[in-house]
Amino acid sequence: MEPSYDVVIVGGAATGSSVAYHLAADPAFTGRVLVLEQDPTYARAPSALSAASIRQQYSTAINVQISLFGIAFLRAAPDVLEVDGDRPALSLHEGGYLFLASAEGRAALAAGHLVQQAHGADIALLERDALAARFPWLDGTGIAAGCLGLSGEGWFDGWSLFMALRRKARSLGVDYRAARAAAVETSGGRVTGVRLEDGTRIATGIVVNAAGAGGRALAASAGIDIPVHMKKRMIFTFTAEDPPEGLPLVIDPSGVYVRPEGRGFLGGSAPAPQDDPESDDFEVDHAFFEDVVWPRLAARIPAFERIRQGRAWAGHYDMNAFDQNAFVGPVAGLDGFLLANGFSGHGLQQSPAIGRGLAELIVHGRYAKLDLSPLGFDRLARNAPLRELKVV
Repeated sequence: MEPSYDVVIVGGAATGSSVAYHLAADPAFTGRVLVLEQDPTYARAPSALSAASIRQQYSTAINVQISLFGIAFLRAAPDVLEVDGDRPALSLHEGGYLFLASAEGRAALAAGHLVQQAHGADIALLERDALAARFPWLDGTGIAAGCLGLSGEGWFDGWSLFMALRRKARSLGVDYRAARAAAVETSGGRVTGVRLEDGTRIATGIVVNAAGAGGRALAASAGIDIPVHMKKRMIFTFTAEDPPEGLPLVIDPSGVYVRPEGRGFLGGSAPAPQDDPESDDFEVDHAFFEDVVWPRLAARIPAFERIRQGRAWAGHYDMNAFDQNAFVGPVAGLDGFLLANGFSGHGLQQSPAIGRGLAELIVHGRYAKLDLSPLGFDRLARNAPLRELKVV
C-alpha cells in the first residue's frame, strides 16, 4: 500500500519547515504532513548559505508587512520554538540597515521610506549632514541621503532558525524524509500525488513547492512554467586593522553591502546583469572581491582599505525574473498545488510569514492574519508585475 499524506511539502529548509511548523501548530489541523528534503545535511541550501539578515526597507507594502511579522517571530522564537526545554539561540542582533542613495536615487529612497513608515516600520530618513554626524567613518562622496533602520532590522543565525523550525515541526508530528521529488502527479485538474526519484509514489491532495532552486523543475512536472532562475551569489568575509564602530548593514548605491560578522565583517554584491547568467555551481570567484567589492567598500568606508580576507562561499538565489518578488499561493487550474518560489534573496527572512500564510490557506481556505494575495501567481497571467526595487 502506497504511503498517503494530507500535505506534502517539497523542500525542508526555512520556508518548507515554516509551512510544516505552522500547519502542525494550528489546532484546527488534524492531517498528516510529510516534508521531502533531498539533502538533509542542508550543506547547499540557500537558507544555510545566506547572509541571514532581516529588514523592513522594501519598496512594496507587502514585503514591509511580511518583515514586520518576521522580526516579531524572531524575537519570540526562543519561546515559540522551544522543544523539551531546549530554546533555540538565534543570536538576533538588531543592528539596522543603512541604505545610501545618490542624488539620482534620493526620490526612490524617500518614496520607499513613506511606504515603510505607513506600515509602522521604524526607519529614519537621514540627510547628508546627519549621516556624516552619525557615521564619521563614512565617506559621503556622491551621497545625498540614507535610510537607517532604528529597530526591527539586523542579522541572525539563519541555520539555527530553520533547524529550530524543523525540530519543532517534528516534535508536533511532522514526518521528514530524505528524498528527491521527481514529479507532481495530477488528474482532472488537481494534485493526486508526488513521485520520488526512486519511483516511489506518495498519495496526497496538497503539494507545497518550497524547493528553492529546484522549484521551477518541480512546477514544470505539473505543467506549470514559473520564470524563476538560479543566480549565483558570493559572500566574502574579512577583518579590518582599524574597524569602524557601530556599523549597521550598509548598502552602497553601487549595490555593494557589508555588515559585522563576529569579530570581522562580511559583504558582497550582485554582479552586473550582463555578468549574471543562470548558474548551478558553487565556485567562488575571488577576483570579484578584489576587483569589484573591495574597491567600492574601501572608497565608501576608508577603514576597509586595510583588511585581511577570510573565508568565502557561494550560494544561489531563486530569482524571479518577472518582478523580483516571490510567487506564493495557489495556481489557477491545478487544485492542491501551492507555490513558494522566486524569493530573489529574501526567502530566509520571509519564511515565518510565508509559512504562516500558506498554513492558513491550507487549513482555513484563506489568508487570515496577513493577506499574501499580492504575491499570487495570477499576476503573471495578468502581466501585472509587483516590482520590488530594493533587491540586494
